[in-house]
Amino acid sequence: MSHRLFGTDGVRGKAGRYPLDHETVARLGAALVRAMRPAGEPERTLHFAMGRDTRESGEWIERELARGVHSAGAYITSAGVIPTPAIAYVTRAMGFDAGLVISASHNPFDDNGIKVFSGKGEKFTETLEREVEAIIHDTSWSVNGNANAPVDRTDVIDAYIAHARLAFPEPGRLGRFKIAVDTANGATTTVAPRLFDELGFDVVLLSASPDGRNINRDCGSTHPEQLSAAVREQGCRMGVAFDGDGDRAIFADASGRIVDGDAVLLMCARQMQRTGRLNGNAIVATVMSNIGLEIALRESGIDLVRCPVGDKYVMEEMLRRGLSIGGEQSGHIIVSEHLFTGDGIVTALSVLRVMAETGRELADLASELVTYPQVLVNVRVRERRDLRSIPAVATVMERVERQLAGQGRLLVRYSGTEPLLRVMLEGRDQQEIQGWAAEIAAAVTRELGG
Repeated sequence: MSHRLFGTDGVRGKAGRYPLDHETVARLGAALVRAMRPAGEPERTLHFAMGRDTRESGEWIERELARGVHSAGAYITSAGVIPTPAIAYVTRAMGFDAGLVISASHNPFDDNGIKVFSGKGEKFTETLEREVEAIIHDTSWSVNGNANAPVDRTDVIDAYIAHARLAFPEPGRLGRFKIAVDTANGATTTVAPRLFDELGFDVVLLSASPDGRNINRDCGSTHPEQLSAAVREQGCRMGVAFDGDGDRAIFADASGRIVDGDAVLLMCARQMQRTGRLNGNAIVATVMSNIGLEIALRESGIDLVRCPVGDKYVMEEMLRRGLSIGGEQSGHIIVSEHLFTGDGIVTALSVLRVMAETGRELADLASELVTYPQVLVNVRVRERRDLRSIPAVATVMERVERQLAGQGRLLVRYSGTEPLLRVMLEGRDQQEIQGWAAEIAAAVTRELGG
């Protein structure tokens, strides 16, 4: 059994199986209290906020977390079904010591997970995660709490909506129009319909009838085909699709064309630069963002700082550099003046704000991103070695990088779960980069092939 419980986005797994079995969930709740109890203040009682998405397993996981938290002498308050960023916000705004979210984001209903936010509304640090894991795996203690431990209930939707609306301070500038909103049968069902109605839009609502099992099923940000079709068929000016826990958003323009996180980062960064809100004149994106984003930003004098995949790493880089915006192609966008975590609702309102301030349509704004062709090749390997230390492979890679010369990108990385090397190339010409990818793959196969 691995001692690592936390991945890039909290604890994840199949609901009911380790590490999301009843006892481990309860131990996690107790271990969080033990790890967070301030040194020198053993008498201080910690108070956690908690929320969840619409998965059928969310309710029993909530009860087990509460059992563990109470057994360690802390209190917990549940906000029920609510987007992940709402818990991050209320944790910070209402003085909770930590925020817990029960969700597996865009995964199927039988998965679930537990994300943890600090009292600042930021994702837990890896140092604290390792400490919690060590406490959980210490067999010298057990959870004795009541299986029906009391959980305070609170409604923080009003507070979260008021906070989110700050991202779009003058909605009247856009006028009334029809917008399609896909809530993925998930956590934003409690927020998005009301918010967009209050802003004065005619809302075409999609996938807003959760039954515990239909979260993310053929809908939401990972399946935007439904959104695209609805925008065209209903004559909407635009559409937005959230994922199951509401921390990401993907858009469709008036013709139904999908607009991803890279395009959102570009349009928001340029407008923030124009209005003096782009700290450091740079943004953060992951290694998966298209080279076209980097080139377009460069044309505006904006630097792109890359980091590993995961909004946790985006947040860490933004904090380190004091930057205003960062995100992922998938629609996880972090706007630091609101929160240091991805927020689909705030992302949607930020896009609407750019439209209002520029007087331009979404399709026009998104067209400024020229997405370069991309090739991804997987090579099976028998061992993992530093490719730069293998002359035959390094020579080919260096030649390809010289030919790309700032107008393309080579990324090679080993899979975290399979004996594979992933070779990704971006450039102006599809046929050309396919040939270069094949060359690199052949060199790797000769030297390391499995």
